[in-house]
Amino acid sequence: MKFELNTAAASLVDTDCLVIGVFEQIALQGSAAEVDEASSGALQRLLDSGDIDTDWKHTTLLHGLDGVMAKRILVVGCGNTKKFTRVRYDAVCTSAGVFLHNHATTGAHLRLNELEVEEMSAHWRLRQAAVSLDRANYRYTTTKPLKNDDPEPLLGASFGATDDLHPALDEASGIAKGYLVSRELGNLPPNICNPVYLAEQALEIQADYENVSCEILDQDAMSSLKMFAFLSVGRGSTNPPRMIVLNYQGTGKDVRPIVMVGKGITFDTGGISLKPGPNMEQMKFDMGGAASVMGAFVTCAELQLPINLVCIVAAAENMPDGDAFRPGDVITSMSGKTIEVLNTDAEGRLVLCDALTYSRRFNPTALIDVATLTGACVVALGHHASAIMSKHDDLADELVEAGQEAVDRGWRLPLWNDYQSQLKSTFADMKNVGGMPAGSVTAGCFLSRFTDTMRWAHIDCAGSTWKWGGKEGSTGRPVGLLTQFLINQANSTPAR
Repeated sequence: MKFELNTAAASLVDTDCLVIGVFEQIALQGSAAEVDEASSGALQRLLDSGDIDTDWKHTTLLHGLDGVMAKRILVVGCGNTKKFTRVRYDAVCTSAGVFLHNHATTGAHLRLNELEVEEMSAHWRLRQAAVSLDRANYRYTTTKPLKNDDPEPLLGASFGATDDLHPALDEASGIAKGYLVSRELGNLPPNICNPVYLAEQALEIQADYENVSCEILDQDAMSSLKMFAFLSVGRGSTNPPRMIVLNYQGTGKDVRPIVMVGKGITFDTGGISLKPGPNMEQMKFDMGGAASVMGAFVTCAELQLPINLVCIVAAAENMPDGDAFRPGDVITSMSGKTIEVLNTDAEGRLVLCDALTYSRRFNPTALIDVATLTGACVVALGHHASAIMSKHDDLADELVEAGQEAVDRGWRLPLWNDYQSQLKSTFADMKNVGGMPAGSVTAGCFLSRFTDTMRWAHIDCAGSTWKWGGKEGSTGRPVGLLTQFLINQANSTPAR
C-alpha cells in the first residue's frame, strides 16, 4: 500500500473516505471538531442523537456531509480517554483498517494519528497508524484470487501530518513489508512452501539488496558440519532440509552482528509421535519463527539500518516413514552433546540446537531464536503475547520494551536452573522433552544448553504467529517486536 501525507484541513481533503476518531463524553477535538464546524454542527448532532457510537473500536459510516469534500466519513469510537493506551490506539487503527478493507473504497485519508496516546510521539503515532492499516488491509490471494464481487483492498492512504514526519511513513512502509513477507510465507500451503522454497525466497531477498548475501547449506554441507540433530528431523520427508543464512551488512565489517535464528518446520506431522488428525492442517504454520525472522530481515534491509544482521533459518519437514527418527533414538548434535529422543513431535528444538551452535562463528552481540516451539506457551499466554526467555536481564528487557513499543507484546517467563533437572537422561547428555510441567520453560532450558557464553534470548511465538482454530491465518508476528528491537539497536549503536 502507498502512504502519503496531506496537510490540508480534514474537511477539504477530496477522498473516498475520511477517517476520524471520537472519544466518549468529551468535546470533539482536532479534525473531528473541524469537520463538525465545516458541517455546521452535523457531527455533534449525530453524536447527541446516539447515531454515532463512541465505544472503543466501534465504527459508524456517514455519507455526504454538507461542507465536507470526502464522499464518506468513517467515525471510529475511541472510548474513554483515561483508558486510551497504545494497545487501544493500535486496535482503533486496526478497526478502521478492517472496515475499509471490507467496504467499497480503494483510498482513504486518516486523521487517527492526531489522537494523544500515552505521551507517544507524533512520529510513533503516524507510523503505528500506517502499519496497523496496512496489516488490516492484507488479503491472501496466492491460491485464492479475488472474485469480481469481493471488496478490493485499499490501494493507498494519506494521513494528516506535517512534511517533517515523512520518515515515519518510510519506516512504516519498511515494517509493513516485513509483516507481508512473514504472513505470505506463513499462509502458503506446505506443498508449495517447503524447505527448498524457503531457500529460493532467501535468494530472491539477496537479489533485492546490494548489501545482502545468502548461503544455502544442503544435507551434505550439514552432514560435514555434524548437524545430526537437525538432519534427523528431515529424514522421514522427501523434501530435503536446508539451512539458510542471510547476511546484511549495514555498517563496518568489524562490527559484530545481531543474529536471529528461526525455526522453519514447513510442516509438522509430529513424525512417528504422530499428532491427532483434527487441526493438523494448521501445522503449516510451524515455520512461523522462520517467517518472522525473514520478515524482520527484509525490514532491516528496506530501512538500511546501520547494523550488521545475520538471519539463520533451520528449515525441515517432519514426516513419518521408514527412515524417520524414532522415540528412543540417541542423536549427536553439532556441539557434540547427545540427545535422547522421547518424542519426535519435539523436533523444533533439534533443528534449532544445531543452528544455534552454528551461529557461534558470527560472534554475535545478541543471539535471538524465534520458534513456534510449544503448545504449552499457548496454554500459558494465549494469543496475546509471545514468550521471552533469557538469562540475560538486559536483553530480555530490551525485547519486552520493543514489543511494548511496537504493540507486538512479549512476556518474560523464567529460565531458572531448577527446571534443568527435568531434562536428565540415563542414556544421553539430555532428553528432548522435560514432561508436562512447564513445557515451554523446559524447551527453553534445552536450547540454553547450546548457547552458553553467548548473549541469547528465546522467543516462543506459538500463540502469536497464528490463532489456533482461527480463520485469519498468519499474523506475521513477532515481526513488530523484532524490527523495533533492531531499530532500537541501530539508534543506540554508532556506525563505524
